[in-house]
Amino acid sequence: MWILFAILSAFFAATTSILAKLGIQGINSNLATAIRTVVVLLMAWGIVFVTGTQNQISSISQKSWIFLVLSGIATGLSWLFYYKALQLGDASKVVPIDKFSVVISMVLAFIILKEALTFKTVLGGIFITIGTFILII
Repeated sequence: MWILFAILSAFFAATTSILAKLGIQGINSNLATAIRTVVVLLMAWGIVFVTGTQNQISSISQKSWIFLVLSGIATGLSWLFYYKALQLGDASKVVPIDKFSVVISMVLAFIILKEALTFKTVLGGIFITIGTFILII
């Protein structure tokens, strides 16, 4: 089931990029990011309340709070830089460079999370890296 969710994530991430490029024309990229963030915030809390999971907030550990807040900061910075890059550059070039985060995430997963380093993951990371660099040279 996780593969279906991952494919849906990729699809919606792709549409996000195109819709964002269309939407930021003539608008400050930081303002556009703020508007997008409000929409995401409303959707996320709406899902929490529809699924009835809001009562789990009190059981979140301090460690989880710290990492979730840090993740939120990283997401915010990522979105701000992404929207600025998208405003200044072609979506067909900005998006693949942004998706180089896949390789960075893989490296961090090996180092920080101690996930298994396999031939397939290394080869996949190499191909993504080559593809990214072909697009930016």
